[in-house]
Amino acid sequence: MPKTPLHCPFCDIIRGAGEVSVCYEDAMAMAFMDIQPVNDGHVLVVPREHYERLEDVPREVGLHLYEVATRLIPAVQQVSGTSDLNVVVNSGSAAGQDVFHFHVHLIPRRADDGFDVPLPFAGSEMPDRTRLDAMAARIIAVLRDPMRTASSSRRPGQPARAG
Repeated sequence: MPKTPLHCPFCDIIRGAGEVSVCYEDAMAMAFMDIQPVNDGHVLVVPREHYERLEDVPREVGLHLYEVATRLIPAVQQVSGTSDLNVVVNSGSAAGQDVFHFHVHLIPRRADDGFDVPLPFAGSEMPDRTRLDAMAARIIAVLRDPMRTASSSRRPGQPARAG
């Protein structure tokens, strides 16, 4: 069972202890309008159980959240009057996450709306192909590691679990 923090605004909403404009709900997920929207129609899709970050979300829950998001996208596009949108997940404070209950943003976009997810990132330089190949090989090695299990996976910099 996931550990719920002392205070989580999304858990409050899920428990009915907050104002919310719900646009979808089922036994595993809920979707509601963002109260600080980039544009009209900005929706958050959240699991009912508390998971802090992307890597904490069980596979079946993640798949379901993706299914809910893809089901909502055409409705959000129709209601917002635009076919352009971003699907955004911020996992961790360095990635811009400010509510530590995993959630997916569905953000309708309009030209010149002022919001930007600048990719490719202007501050990066294209690395040498050997560096890209080396990083790819390292990722492949981690994926193929026979000693790797879901329970032994941990975030970079996170200490190994005792016993």
